Amino acid sequence: MSENLEHSFVAQLKENQNIIHKICRLYTNCEDSHKDLFQEVTIQLWKAFPKFRGDSKFSTWAYRVALNTAITLYRKNKRSIATVEYEGRQHFIKDIDYNYEEEEQIKLMYKAVYQLNDIEKALVFMYLEDKDYREIAETLGISEVNARVKMNRIKGKLKKILNP
Repeated sequence: MSENLEHSFVAQLKENQNIIHKICRLYTNCEDSHKDLFQEVTIQLWKAFPKFRGDSKFSTWAYRVALNTAITLYRKNKRSIATVEYEGRQHFIKDIDYNYEEEEQIKLMYKAVYQLNDIEKALVFMYLEDKDYREIAETLGISEVNARVKMNRIKGKLKKILNP
């Protein structure tokens, strides 16, 4: 874009920025959101400025772009999940509810399972999901007896990995 167009845009934006701030105040409830929305409106105005024909005053056009941008973002935010800041809130989960020893055992098990080949990993996963050997065999395309034998061998491998 030309430098002349840029100067014209900046001058008109400065002259009419109060309109944008008013719209931002309507659709936001904190300073950070206000700044974000103001920035987004400014970006949208800048993108559309080359198409501004001057049929209406810049302030009217800017008002319309700002309002459309605010409404669009408001609708998007409305669809997203509202979150709250973690700090300063009461937390009802107690530290003692979490079993750190079990977590360490799970980490060790995953470390051991990562050393298995793809079929063995799938077999272990299904076994841990309480699938019976018939279902495991059908899924993996092997016989039920083969699934049992493989699982017993895997258990032996895992014991060696976990208890060297």
